[in-house]
Amino acid sequence: MITRQSQTTRIGAMTTPSTHWQQRLHQLDQQLLASAELWRPQPFKQSRPAWCEDHPALAAALLDLDDLQLQRLNHHPDELVTWIGRYLPQIRHIEALCYLAKRTPLAYSSPANRFFDGMPGRKRAQIEAFASHVGAATSPILEWCGGKGYLGRLLGMHGDQPVTTLELNPELCRAGEQQAKRFGRYQSFQEVDLLQPGLELNVTGHHGVALHACGELHRSLQHRAVTHGMAALDIVPCCYAFGVEQQYQPRTAGLSLQLSRDDLRLAVTETVTAGQAEVSRRDREMAWKLGFVELRNRVIGNPAYRTMKPVQKQWLKLTFSQFCQQLADRESMPLPTNTDWAEIEALGWQRFNEVMRLSLVRNCFRRPIELWLILDLAADLEAHDYQIELGTFCDRSVTPRNIMLSARKQDGSGVSNRAN
Repeated sequence: MITRQSQTTRIGAMTTPSTHWQQRLHQLDQQLLASAELWRPQPFKQSRPAWCEDHPALAAALLDLDDLQLQRLNHHPDELVTWIGRYLPQIRHIEALCYLAKRTPLAYSSPANRFFDGMPGRKRAQIEAFASHVGAATSPILEWCGGKGYLGRLLGMHGDQPVTTLELNPELCRAGEQQAKRFGRYQSFQEVDLLQPGLELNVTGHHGVALHACGELHRSLQHRAVTHGMAALDIVPCCYAFGVEQQYQPRTAGLSLQLSRDDLRLAVTETVTAGQAEVSRRDREMAWKLGFVELRNRVIGNPAYRTMKPVQKQWLKLTFSQFCQQLADRESMPLPTNTDWAEIEALGWQRFNEVMRLSLVRNCFRRPIELWLILDLAADLEAHDYQIELGTFCDRSVTPRNIMLSARKQDGSGVSNRAN
């Protein structure tokens, strides 16, 4: 159960200058723009990105990494930035702009285990960490893309504020209603498509919360906050490419960086939740795709990258030759009868090993691009008289999407409209 302890301290800590986050956004914008030739090229699509020629020592050092070194750098972003920074000093400047303090949680008491029946442990840890940084809401709670409503229900356990959970899936709504009744909580569930054009919702004066609402979903909540005067907002964004057809449209004026849908995907390529079987399956899929690309280049004699549609998962249960035959049939491409499949598969794995190592440079920019996107939301909220707190709410082992944006509407004197 969340208590009111430290609430006054937390509100007092949200006293950054009115353009603080906008200033950092513009600085990061220029740094990312100047470094675009390092993070835009995709080694999966280009055998050797142009920066390999400009930075031969870095390229050689990356390709020389053994598997244990590669695994360590992939799983320890801070070490990766330090390692790459020896060759690219600008990485350290960008890292400084991306520093976010770990937020201090409010006093929090976890409910009984049965409250989380049926929920995976890591998801529970995310929800409890989120709740411990919100405190006691002083406005009606509006849970965005809430699923079964665990988060809203947890926040509603303290105080007298009503909870409304918005969710598209009717089965999740019904299950959430049953669970709320089980715990004697009144919680309204509304089955609604939050991206429906012209959707009318009464959000004025509400406290909006969203944990890992994808892309346009969390952006739509932020937009409603600034256009309808929500009292408070707490969001943890994720899946930034969702809802973007081609180019991301920033909310902050004066930015130079333009991010494509592919660029947005880079921000969420870091994962910590995949099991070994899933990792092995993912690696095999990439290696086999790269092997097919090598074969296709031989057949058509054109090394230019061609977009590849998603692969059906059941194809990965086939042999490599059968996998390639499925792709070839889909592309109406005849395969040579004398193909040395062992050689082509070995080439695929060789390219996979190179791609994984050369991609470490791109990986240094995952967090900067993610923060640029979140700062764009924060700066827009600042411009509409919200006081902002931004920081990490849990360790990355719980979720790499661990940046929490909190906004509180200020009155005309610049004071946050929240009770102490």
